[in-house]
Amino acid sequence: MAAGILLSRLAGLVRQRVLAHALGLGEAADAFSAAFRIPNFLQNLLGEGVLSASFIPVYTRLRQAQGEEEARNLAGAVLGFLAVIVALVVALGVTFAPALVIVLAPGFEGAKQELTVRLVRVLFPGTGLLVFSAWCLGVLNSHRRFFLSYAAPVAWNAAIVVATLAAPGGDPGAAAVWAAWGALAGAVLQLGVQLPPTWRVAGGIRPLLRRDAAGLPTTVRTFLPALAGRGVVQVSAFVDGIIASLLPTGGVAALLNAQLVYTLPVSLFGVSVAASELPELAEAAGASAATDALHQRIRTGLRRIVFFVVPSATALLLFGGLIAAAIFQTGRFTSADAHYVWFILMGSAPGLLAATRSRLLASGCYALHDTVHPLRAAAVRVAVGTILGYVGAVHLPGWLGVEARWGAVGLTLAGSIAGWIEYGMLRRALTRRIGPLVSEAGHEALLLLTAVLAAGAGWGVLLLVGVGTGPVLVAGLVLGTFGTAYLALAWVFRVPEARALLDRLAAGS
Repeated sequence: MAAGILLSRLAGLVRQRVLAHALGLGEAADAFSAAFRIPNFLQNLLGEGVLSASFIPVYTRLRQAQGEEEARNLAGAVLGFLAVIVALVVALGVTFAPALVIVLAPGFEGAKQELTVRLVRVLFPGTGLLVFSAWCLGVLNSHRRFFLSYAAPVAWNAAIVVATLAAPGGDPGAAAVWAAWGALAGAVLQLGVQLPPTWRVAGGIRPLLRRDAAGLPTTVRTFLPALAGRGVVQVSAFVDGIIASLLPTGGVAALLNAQLVYTLPVSLFGVSVAASELPELAEAAGASAATDALHQRIRTGLRRIVFFVVPSATALLLFGGLIAAAIFQTGRFTSADAHYVWFILMGSAPGLLAATRSRLLASGCYALHDTVHPLRAAAVRVAVGTILGYVGAVHLPGWLGVEARWGAVGLTLAGSIAGWIEYGMLRRALTRRIGPLVSEAGHEALLLLTAVLAAGAGWGVLLLVGVGTGPVLVAGLVLGTFGTAYLALAWVFRVPEARALLDRLAAGS
């Protein structure tokens, strides 16, 4: 799963680099970033997160208890259910795109607003198709087929890249429109590569509009709280976009670029562990020794996440400028823009560990058919993040006497604080169900020390080669040194995860 996510994220970085070259951080970039966010609400709301919470645990247990035929009927009923909802929401989104843009990007006016509306109308149908792609992912994951679904977005990103490169030169607005049509074509491709294997593993599923499918009442019952929880999270993303639209030009696009970098470790080490563990957690929850099995799997997953995320957060904090320059610095995107993105990443880095661990704890709740506590935790996170984000973005720069655009840093820092609150709530919820989770403070402190020492080696390389060598080469040398040093030091310090990883690498070679 991590390999598939890595491929799709690398393709996403290539996509964003091409967009940065064509759009920079100007008005067209802001318009595309805002438009990209608005229809994505549909995909994120109805897609992977909600289906993972409601569909996968029920589908997995149904296959065990009643066989493939009943599980196939459930998958078909869920597909029919999604088809009706998606068709309605896409039609409403295309029709009321102007109102959506006014509400969700209130700082946009004139040509910038008109371009955003046009882009939303092109993008909305494509994101509807991506919801069905998430359904395919749910079926494949339940059958322990992880790679293809997470690698399929490579086709979507490739279509956007090709369309952007084919756009007429010199007009960022036209390039944005071409990129939007590329996203629509890419959605067709992404769904197309997933349908054949989904049909094969499940024996030929067809959409069904029937209420009596086994497991459907449980799926719907957990779907609605999960939908509400996912909706709360999406409201948070929209609120961030609304606040960012109040910042000077470039704030929305810079925030999106920073989020693209930040979500890479979240997906690789948070989503991959949480999603791959969900079918196993669902099976463990139905076993006779459910508490012990769940406890052990969650503890192991948390340690694995921390091992990878501590150096990731350190890299974002100390080397975020190199990362942003290597990915985005080309064409209209300048070195100053890369530093702006770096400072935004500094606000996000402290919350990275909380965000990734919360994914696994939420999966533990979902395996127990508990969607209420993740909903509550998400609601509190959004409320705290919104209040602190508005203050940090709009008022804090004035209080500190800095330019208004630096409010984007306050916005991401508020999200980090809110993320830790959500993690604490989820941890308490699981503790009440399966007993106390063992504290790993010593383990985390050792990994933090290891990451700091490795960062020293990375900075040594940076001082030797200098920043003028070229952003891609410098980033490769510095980050390569940092990663190698971290793994080597972790092995020296007898960190079990490092030794297990090196043993697996040695066995593979």
